[in-house]
Order: sequence, then C-alpha cells, then structure tokens
Amino acid sequence: MIDPQRARDELGPLVTGALSDDDILDRYARVVWNSLTEPGDAAAGILTGSLGAFEALGRVRRGDISDSILEPGEARAAMQRWEPRMRPGTVSGVVRTARVARLRLVTPADEAWPDAVDDLGVHAPLALWVRGDPRSIAAACAGVAIVGARAATSYGEHVAGELAAELTAVGIPIVSGAAFGIDAAAHRATLAGGGRTIALMAGGLERAYPQAHTDLVERIAATGAVVGEVAPGSAPTKWRFLQRNRLIAALSAATVVVEAGWRSGSLNTAHHASALGRPVGAVPGPVTSAASAGCHRLLRELQATCVTTAAEVRELIGWGELIGAGDGESAMRTTDATRVRDALSARVARTSQEIARRSGLGIADVQSHLGILHLSGAVTADAGGWRLA
Repeated sequence: MIDPQRARDELGPLVTGALSDDDILDRYARVVWNSLTEPGDAAAGILTGSLGAFEALGRVRRGDISDSILEPGEARAAMQRWEPRMRPGTVSGVVRTARVARLRLVTPADEAWPDAVDDLGVHAPLALWVRGDPRSIAAACAGVAIVGARAATSYGEHVAGELAAELTAVGIPIVSGAAFGIDAAAHRATLAGGGRTIALMAGGLERAYPQAHTDLVERIAATGAVVGEVAPGSAPTKWRFLQRNRLIAALSAATVVVEAGWRSGSLNTAHHASALGRPVGAVPGPVTSAASAGCHRLLRELQATCVTTAAEVRELIGWGELIGAGDGESAMRTTDATRVRDALSARVARTSQEIARRSGLGIADVQSHLGILHLSGAVTADAGGWRLA
C-alpha cells in the first residue's frame, strides 16, 4: 500500500493546499493511473468513477477488477493494457520530470479543475498537468478554440490572427494546440493583444512540441496555461494528438476551424465539439483551395455555422449583439451566459454563490462568465457582490 507521508513527500510542490491523507493518496493514485493508461481509457474512467482513484488502483494491483463494474472481457483487456506499464519507479520518474519542469498537478478535487471536461464522461481525463497558472484553465471554459491546418495559407493565418485579436479585446480566452499554422497564429495574436490563451499539448509538458515553438509555449505559460493529459516524459503520438483534440473541444465554449484540409485533424476536434453539444464554426475559403476543403466539408456535412468575423464567433457563445427593435440594446442568445445575466440585478448586488443558485450553474462556470461580463463592462463588482451595469 502507498504511505500517505511518502506520497506527500514525492508529490511535494506539484500539489497545493492543506491536503488530508485521503486527498494526497487520491492525487498520488491519479499520477499512477496517468502512467498506466492512454488518454480517454474508458475502463479506467469507469473504475475510478465507481471506486475512486485510490481504491480502483488497489483493485488493479490485486488483479481484482472482474466484477459487476466491468464486463469480464473488458476487464481482461484492460489488465492486458495496463500490466506492461506496472513497473517500480515509474511514478518517481514522472514526479522528478514534473518537478524539474515546474509543472502543477490538477485533479477533479482542485478548484482549478475545469468542470467542462467532465462532459466527456468515462473518457474524461483523470488528471491534468499544467505549466503556468492553473486558474486559467477554468476561465477557458468560456473561451473559444481556434484551430486549423498546420500548412496554413497566408489567408488562413491572417483570419485566425484577426479573430483571436478581436475576441481577446473583449476578454474572451483563446484555446488551441500550439501547432504550426493556424494554432500558432491564434496564440500569437492573443499574446500580442495582452489576452489569455491556453495551449493543449499531446505529449509531456517538459518540452515543447514542435520544438521550434519553445519560446511561444513559454510565453503562453507566462500569461495563461499550457495543459497536458499524458504523464511528463511521454512522447506525442498520433493517437495522443487525436485524444488531445477532444480536450480542446471539451474545454471551450465553441470551436472555430479557420482552415483545414479534407482529412485534417481539426475536423476531429470539430466532431468532438459537435458530439459534446458545443457550437462549431467554420471559416469559408476559396472553393479552389485545398486548405479550405475541410471547412467546406464541415459546413456541408456537420451543419457548422459559417463565420467570417469575430462578431459572428461571439454569437456562437452567446456574446453577439442582437439589436432589438425598441431600445437598440444588445441582447444575448440563450446560453449559459444568458443564465448568468438573468440571475443578476442592476439594483441589488449578488454573490457568486447566489448567482449560481439562481442560474442553476456551477460556481466555476458562473465565475468564468462573470469575468468576461466584467471585462466587457456589462457588470460591476463591489464588496457586496455583482450587479448589472
């Protein structure tokens, strides 16, 4: 069995707060699970969701998972996947790498955990590794993912940069994957505008991928966050890139594909977003451009929304200006942002907890929307709480 003090000593600066023995053991167990599994492992999600990470790990070590929680065939297949990785010292190596890279471990028990990724169900991550400010991840849940081709054209990079810059100007976080092309254009425009951007990586966070983006990743971590699901020291693989895409989709309020080839990985992100019920936007391009063929495919096959401006992207997440017939004031689409506004009053200050109760949303979601409303001038805050401006 794992000793709580040993777990506390090993994890050290990777976790924060006064943690009970149960809390520290849960976090240590999640690091072990992180080393045993590939992203999105449903069997691991079922076991940890039913038993807790620590108890589930004990069952696996005893080879005792063939009960009603998993089907016998599923249990055997899972053990066959995990057993080759059950090596002494694995966690110590992961922790050493994480410490050197100054990473932080974030689990579902932490305030910084982005509840939006829980929409992935049994395929949700068991833990996340973060470079930068972990609180930036929760803010990303009200942001927009801008993704697209690595081999982007000048047109695509220009549009991605314009969209990111204009969204950043009104306080909307930008999420992407730090790849060449569209991803990099979106990140750089956000940083240039002084905004917050979050990069989701497919490999361990101790080194940037691609390596040419080492400086870009450092800048993202300095003002926002670089986030990964796989254990530090893990190499990015094709499977991990595809699984990383589900996190980009889950973490964002909407996904916009700026340029994409017919079989682009960005289409994978868009399909994940659609499956999660998140809005998907696609930027049209010349019908003769292979770089835009994937966007046109999304418009035709996925019924993605055609977007050409930042205002149209804002509409995807409920922040578009819909002019009324009478007073010309902007109104919001019926989204979670609308529910937060509906829970506010222009006369009476209300706390985040009261707004959450009135809106039926979680505290983290409420705070994310309040932050964006505050940046746009739609609400004010004082010692008593929040009011509509």
